[in-house]
Amino acid sequence: MDMKLSEKTIDLLENFSSINQSILVKKGSKLRTMSVMKNILAEADVDENFEKDFGIYDLPQFLNGVNLMNDPDIDLKHESYMILREGQTTKVKFAFADPDVIISPPEKGIELPSADVTFQLDSIQLQKLLKASSVYQLPDLAAVGNGKEITLTVRDKKNDNSNEFSLKVGKTDSIFEFNFKIENIKLIPGSYEVKISRKNLAKFTNRNYNLDYFIALEPDSTYAED
Repeated sequence: MDMKLSEKTIDLLENFSSINQSILVKKGSKLRTMSVMKNILAEADVDENFEKDFGIYDLPQFLNGVNLMNDPDIDLKHESYMILREGQTTKVKFAFADPDVIISPPEKGIELPSADVTFQLDSIQLQKLLKASSVYQLPDLAAVGNGKEITLTVRDKKNDNSNEFSLKVGKTDSIFEFNFKIENIKLIPGSYEVKISRKNLAKFTNRNYNLDYFIALEPDSTYAED
């Protein structure tokens, strides 16, 4: 039985390819990926139901091939390759990768150890933070709580004289400074619920895609115990 990939799933795979250029697709309706450094993990529920496990070594190349065609049918029934078809005239044979050469998430799902700080981040705020990082060449993102407000600040934490761009995103009773590398904020555009654990892990949830990202914090992050 041939299948098709929805626009939404193609967008998702394009985002996942920025986290890891390879992917191991598992049987079922969930897509998961993990960065080579193992500091970003993403997982999403999708509309498609994949009939078996298979690996794609060069995901950007695969997606470029899909985009060469107009809504191709995908045939997964062969052992070592898939077939992409557009009508009766166009066909691509695309080889599967050895799963052992792909860095993929652990079988067991990941849980946030605790949710010590929670706030909403809308799509415009996210876009502004990433744009400010690019405009001012700033590599770091800090979520800072001063006991009253939560502020997200893009900066260069190694340079006291660096430019900074800040947004207020919520209220808090806690004192904390959670640091991220901007290069790890590989989120698909949209609005997110953000939960951060003092155990140096954050979870970004995109409701529109049934999508979660787990992103490691930098080890110099701090959270004042009550």
